[in-house]
Amino acid sequence: MIREIFVKTGLSKREAEVAELVATGLSNKEVASRLFVTEKTIKFHLTNIYKKMNLTSRTQLIVWSLPHMGFVDAAQPVPTRDQQVLQRNGALYGQQSGFLNQNQYQGGSEQAGGSSTSGGEAENQDQINAIPAGINPINKANAS
Repeated sequence: MIREIFVKTGLSKREAEVAELVATGLSNKEVASRLFVTEKTIKFHLTNIYKKMNLTSRTQLIVWSLPHMGFVDAAQPVPTRDQQVLQRNGALYGQQSGFLNQNQYQGGSEQAGGSSTSGGEAENQDQINAIPAGINPINKANAS
């Protein structure tokens, strides 16, 4: 349990209890209500917690707590915002070509409209399937 980890870092049992509740996302008022104390007491405990743990905010306390609560693998660094955007874009547009196959976009094997191509439609199939990464596939007509 994370409370024991907080105690091992030098917090008192009560401070560890407050830190645990704050790390789960509760407000000062909610923590005070659960522990039957005033909000001022919770603020006092948080000030001591921040000093002992060398933190400056409840956000830092929550981020510090995440690996110990099992939400983040402690061995892996948390990706930056830019890295997260690149990962999402890579998954959406295809990591290698930068183009999105229509089948990949729709998540199935059928073509747009729910029917397979036949006859003259097959000639334009390559143009339909190759969608540049910067074009919204829903509004292909507006892209030209």
